[in-house]
Amino acid sequence: MAEIFAQPLYRGLLMAALFLAVTGLAYYVSRAFDRRIAVRSRLDETAGGLQAVEAGRTTLRQHSARTAWTKLVDTIEKSGLSLADTKGDALRKKMVAAGYTAPEAPRVFTFLRLVLTLALPALYLALNYFTGNAPSLFKLYLIGCVLALMGLYLPNLYVTAKADRRKAELVNGFPDALDLMLVCVEAGLGLEAAFDRVGREMSLSHPLVAQMMGGVVLELRAGRAREEALRGMANRTEVDEIRSFATLLIQSDKLGSSIGQTLRIYAAEMREKRRLRAEEKAHRLPVLLSIPLVTCMLPVMIGVLMLPAAIRVVRDLVPALTR
Repeated sequence: MAEIFAQPLYRGLLMAALFLAVTGLAYYVSRAFDRRIAVRSRLDETAGGLQAVEAGRTTLRQHSARTAWTKLVDTIEKSGLSLADTKGDALRKKMVAAGYTAPEAPRVFTFLRLVLTLALPALYLALNYFTGNAPSLFKLYLIGCVLALMGLYLPNLYVTAKADRRKAELVNGFPDALDLMLVCVEAGLGLEAAFDRVGREMSLSHPLVAQMMGGVVLELRAGRAREEALRGMANRTEVDEIRSFATLLIQSDKLGSSIGQTLRIYAAEMREKRRLRAEEKAHRLPVLLSIPLVTCMLPVMIGVLMLPAAIRVVRDLVPALTR
């Protein structure tokens, strides 16, 4: 047994198996903690309503984690390594759109990119060292550059994908929020009370929309002007529909027009846009299905149709050529 594991191939397979086992265990443990946190968040939202949404559904563990990240990046910057990005404002907007609203989020993002850029090539070198492989210098340089680029761009792709998912969730849930807000305004509630009520009602069905409205309510209660609060909501979400909604409310407030009529027209327009998006996705399905059909089924069909003819040709021509 010792001689088997002394070989580089079996040793590499053993390390890969151990890596997969540890990764799977960590994944299942994290999923268990995520489910526990999600259940606790739902209980807090049900008991406290909008207060849990306004607090961002944070727990003591999440607060401790953010404090640990803050201490880590502060220690690194005190040592002389600056984690400030050259495009700080653009990075801040992207992190907020992805849901990372903490002040230290851009610095943590820069730190993770730096760590991955250096750690992935180092991990590849360590794997080659422990397995006993000796790749050529060109191969080592090429794979190291590819891994470094992956570590540099993968966090950016992850943040961009998460921001896009959040935008899609906001766009899909926003028409329902407009309908509820229209009902509240027509029932006699003011704009701040309507935001508060809709945020409470949508805390479970559309938590991102509820969190967005809860932030507006907090800013209004803190004394911020309505125009500034609405524009801040549009800038945080980076969604065109919400930006247009904020502009409509600001113009209605300035011109003195009916907010109920504005909400009714815009809610109908948003529902129509959502229906058109659903129809667009439905019309794209035949085009997307044609790719696997042509790739997988067409060669099989051609083989089934042409194989009998090819067998018959071989049977007739081969004896004639051997005479």
